[in-house]
Amino acid sequence: MKTILITGCSTGFGLETARYFLDRGWQVIATMRKPEASVLPPSPNLRVLPLDVTDADSIATAVAAAGQIDVLVNNAGIGLLGAVEGTGMDVARQVFEANTFGTFAMTQAVLPQFRQRRAGVVINVTSTVTLVPLPLLAVYTASKAAVNAFTECLALELAQFGVRTHLVLPGRAPDTAFGQNARALMAGTIPPAYDALAQGIFARWGEPSLITTAVEVAEGVWRAATDAAAPMRIPAGADAVALAA
Repeated sequence: MKTILITGCSTGFGLETARYFLDRGWQVIATMRKPEASVLPPSPNLRVLPLDVTDADSIATAVAAAGQIDVLVNNAGIGLLGAVEGTGMDVARQVFEANTFGTFAMTQAVLPQFRQRRAGVVINVTSTVTLVPLPLLAVYTASKAAVNAFTECLALELAQFGVRTHLVLPGRAPDTAFGQNARALMAGTIPPAYDALAQGIFARWGEPSLITTAVEVAEGVWRAATDAAAPMRIPAGADAVALAA
């Protein structure tokens, strides 16, 4: 029975991915900053561990407790909508610490066991915002685009050890709590001079359009984990597939 470790499982993509793999008989290590096992169905194949991907000690403790894993899914992250002019460097650093450096650090922590066993899969969940420039998303997009480049370069290093890396790129997912969880960082990030731009964007979001569901992201992760012939980049969601095409 294979084991998958997923970061950021309290809500959204991470939570649905944990459910998806549990339903298919995998051992699942679901990590959360504040562990809450009740969000997932009871299962002998489930372990819930505390993990803050921005804390080196937390990473070391979680990886040691997890033991041998077959697949790492770097999903934990935070969103941010704001004009560059209104985004303080402290906020930008928080976004990069969670989305970018947290992914780097988690990957480094599991690579020794993957390399020694000459097997393993690293799956990084980024975003389709990295495929097209969008206003008010510069910092968030940069944090995710860096992970794209990291993952593609990493693949070249790890191929000699039989270790695969993949990117899952979700589209817009209004049904998750991702945007709501980002609001604490967004205070003051849209100065008055950018109000008209922001209102236009919000209005377009309210119009009917293709979107991504959490289960579509879980399906993308499943493909990356189980299909050795899966492409490096896997768009997840109807809008993501359309944009990638």
